[in-house]
Amino acid sequence: MLILGGVLGPKRQGQVKQMPYESGMDPLHDTRRRFDVRFHLVAIAFLIFDVELLFIYPWAVASRHPAGVDAAVGGGWVSGRGLVFAGVLFFMALVVAGLVYEWRRGVLRWR
Repeated sequence: MLILGGVLGPKRQGQVKQMPYESGMDPLHDTRRRFDVRFHLVAIAFLIFDVELLFIYPWAVASRHPAGVDAAVGGGWVSGRGLVFAGVLFFMALVVAGLVYEWRRGVLRWR
């Protein structure tokens, strides 16, 4: 299909077709402009909190079915769900500590 489209399709050549943008306007800037570091810091912070959600989601789904958590961990409430809940609380405390650290360092402040 791709080869047939290239062979049988229309072939228009011209000055506008050779330009980077087919709108007919010349580009105003170089295509490789530098981004501010703040864009990268916000992107990394987003990825960290996105991965955090990936770790918390299975726990949230499993907590709707307590028998599944007990079977997966083995044992009663103290050794099963309580231990898992304590682990999630510890993980959330680490994430909140990271957010507070970013906040105080001014990563989230856009000047």
